[in-house]
Amino acid sequence: MPGLHLTADLYRCRCDAAWLADAERLGQWCAQAAQAAGLEPVEQSFRGAAASGRGPAGVTGAVLLAHGHVALHTWPDRRLATLDVFAGDCGEARPAQARALMSALVDRFAPEWTEQRSLDRGDDET
Repeated sequence: MPGLHLTADLYRCRCDAAWLADAERLGQWCAQAAQAAGLEPVEQSFRGAAASGRGPAGVTGAVLLAHGHVALHTWPDRRLATLDVFAGDCGEARPAQARALMSALVDRFAPEWTEQRSLDRGDDET
């Protein structure tokens, strides 16, 4: 299936610390952000790891979309997050929707800097 795959590594996130450690809050917000971008959330799973001596635990989570996914991982003690957005079955609006969702995610974490990549997936000629 053709699609657009976006990734971002976020460094020195300046958001409220809860956005890096509260799995329930982050999961609800990610599903809402996907819907606001015009993508259809169908299921989600977010969980926090056990806290360590270095500080609060990070979050690992994913939102399954009707035609893709959002996945993320956080490291609160290092103020880092990684993001992954895939929007498949790319019609006219899907690339713009994927980019809007990635933008909302990056804005939520307010990193000092990011490393972002974009990859066109699949071959729409088959």
